[in-house]
Amino acid sequence: MPGAGNNNGCTPRSFAGRLVHCGITGRLTEERDIARTEIRQGGRRALWPATVAVLAALGALAGVLVAVLGGGRGGDLAASARSSRPAVQRTGGSVVTGAPLTLGAGAQLMPGSSVPAVSTALTRKDAVAPLRRSVQADLLVVAPTSLPGSLLSAVDKLPGLVAAERIEAFRMQLNGTSTAVLGVDPSQFRSFAARKTGAANALWQGVANGGVAVSYTMGELDKIPLGSSVPAAGRTTKRLPVVAFGTLGIGGVNAVLSDATARALGAPAGNAIVISVQTADFTADSAAIGRLLPKGAGVDPLVSLVAAAAGPGTLVSPSSAAGAGSATAASVPGTALETMLQAALSRRGLPYVYGAAGPSAFDCSGLVQWSFAQAGIAMPRVAADQAQSGPAVPVSQLEPGDLLFYHTDPTDPGYISHVAIYLGNDQMIQAPQPGQDVEVVPADFGTEYAGAVRVSPAQAAAEAGRIA
Repeated sequence: MPGAGNNNGCTPRSFAGRLVHCGITGRLTEERDIARTEIRQGGRRALWPATVAVLAALGALAGVLVAVLGGGRGGDLAASARSSRPAVQRTGGSVVTGAPLTLGAGAQLMPGSSVPAVSTALTRKDAVAPLRRSVQADLLVVAPTSLPGSLLSAVDKLPGLVAAERIEAFRMQLNGTSTAVLGVDPSQFRSFAARKTGAANALWQGVANGGVAVSYTMGELDKIPLGSSVPAAGRTTKRLPVVAFGTLGIGGVNAVLSDATARALGAPAGNAIVISVQTADFTADSAAIGRLLPKGAGVDPLVSLVAAAAGPGTLVSPSSAAGAGSATAASVPGTALETMLQAALSRRGLPYVYGAAGPSAFDCSGLVQWSFAQAGIAMPRVAADQAQSGPAVPVSQLEPGDLLFYHTDPTDPGYISHVAIYLGNDQMIQAPQPGQDVEVVPADFGTEYAGAVRVSPAQAAAEAGRIA
């Protein structure tokens, strides 16, 4: 699963007429999904131009927990440099070199699983039920307090419903980093997770046993040893064993706990519902759910409806494709763009720190957000959301100031998890990973490349406000 403020990639494939998974590693950490062929051919159709914001603080936890909705990046660059056109090329190396997996003392990887997980010393009488199906997480209902059971009953009656599950969605301090967390019934919720994660039996049994599974990005970039224990701070503070690294399938979420563990930490019981619907019923069901909600609750789409090259629309995770908004939207003015680029370049040599957003340390999306802020432009905090801050740009038309996005999470290789700033002349500036500094390197258009966007201040501000 991805991490808070860190950028948490996939081979293009056809998705017309079906639902497309979104990632767990989400919008609240540095992140990494697929530049969809259909989007390039047919264009994005804005079904939900602005989602409902329901981020009310939960006073009972003294501000530590808040409800989650919508969500765990040299030289003289004059304005004339914007005419630079790079050649399409591969650099021959990964934009971010993955660090070797770190295991805690006595931890052993479970055999036969692509999701890193360990066995734990904890015991549980009831085994977690096996994965019977995988479904797309399309909508997330969230409230600052527990939702009435009658709401789930009403949602269950919607004509296009595929599945719905009551969960806890909240924000807390995990290993010293504020991040979005879900509390779930492992036997039921695993159907909504990214396919590899859903199939990882050791992960869900570890969660049922009282452990925490964190996003791959958070685990790697925050240097959390698999099998170690980390402090989790809510109304109470507990040390939780880290049982797995894996992407859940809901953008912005960097950790998953059992519902019992979440409630023990102070999460409001059943304050959220994750929902999967049929593509053809997405619009009607979304509107119907909105009419059912009690005061203070909101519904956030976890996918967008896009026009396919042919046939009906397709639901795609916003974190799966770089580019959103009108291709004719006003881009960043030349003077502001120059300010942003010079600000980014002034940070060369400063260290990468997971979750940092300047001014003296950065993660990848933090560098992007800080640099644009110096020019007075509001940006979302994480890479997958920054990928929605303007229209897509082909490599042949890249200009200085465009953002380059990458897939780097092996547990969900379609998730956008890294971002860099294009400088022109086949160069980019990035905050790469722990142990390295902000650097200018050759632009990478290799297998991890997920696309590029040209930032629109209006679109960026709308996206930042949507998930605030």
